[in-house]
Amino acid sequence: MEPLRVLMVDDQTLFRRAIVSMLAFRDEIEVVGEAGDGIEAVTKAQETQPDVILMDLNMPNCSGLDALIAIKKTMPNVKVIMLTISDDDQDVFTAIKNGAEGYLLKNMEPYELFEMLGKVREGIPAIEGPLTAKIIKEFRQTANKTESQPRIGDTLTAREIEVLELVVDGATNSEIAAALYISENTVKLHLRNILTKLNLKNRIQVAVYAVKHGLVSQGNAE
Repeated sequence: MEPLRVLMVDDQTLFRRAIVSMLAFRDEIEVVGEAGDGIEAVTKAQETQPDVILMDLNMPNCSGLDALIAIKKTMPNVKVIMLTISDDDQDVFTAIKNGAEGYLLKNMEPYELFEMLGKVREGIPAIEGPLTAKIIKEFRQTANKTESQPRIGDTLTAREIEVLELVVDGATNSEIAAALYISENTVKLHLRNILTKLNLKNRIQVAVYAVKHGLVSQGNAE
């Protein structure tokens, strides 16, 4: 398995270097670069083409949120995980709405960070437990207010709905492929089509959308 290519972005040099040093000891991870603010993050992302960007939210010159938006416009397949001290609800919601595949707090244990990066490799959002309920609640409320979203039965194929149901169950790409007897590349293609058709940005939004439209019960989703 190829190492997960990671770009580390944080304006606090000591913290950034500590994370880089810690990741460098992992055989399954390759640190391809580091940046000290959002502007440098955009440039480094274009130069290094990482699989994952670990990025602080509040930075000088250009915030992590602004960098996230810019990176997603030109490199939509790069997974951006916010690594921050802020557990403010609005910061969490805004980051996820703008395409972040994860939101982690800096007070987490090192082994938890490694576990989350492993989940990202498998296509699972990197979200800590206490934040998950907040995110689902917020997106349900947003979805209830949105009238322009297409109805799921009008846009997705039967196979895409099968993939979506497994995403809601928390299945990884490899598990979806095994369950449906298709390749992981085919799973990724279906997921891209689902995101495009529903005008969504990540698996978290997809799962909440599925709950709202009755593909799973709200009790199971919680």
